[in-house]
Amino acid sequence: MLLRLALAASVLAAIPAAAGASSPDAWNEFRAEVRSACLAAGQAQGMSNPTIVVHPFGTESYGVAVLRQGEERKICVFNKQTKAVELT
Repeated sequence: MLLRLALAASVLAAIPAAAGASSPDAWNEFRAEVRSACLAAGQAQGMSNPTIVVHPFGTESYGVAVLRQGEERKICVFNKQTKAVELT
């Protein structure tokens, strides 16, 4: 039981370190890529000039952004591996 708790604690402690492992330039490039892909997807669905808020790091597998134009809101999910984008 103690071994399981120690293992779980070490895994949880490593999660913030993984987010900090990339350089600030790499994170800025990631956010720009998510922004560009999500903007293109939003425009393809009729959003002419949405405001975009990109989550700074996303999840391990996905980048996430919120697009807003007037009363319309869309969530954008960007697959980090395939670069595919989906909107709600």
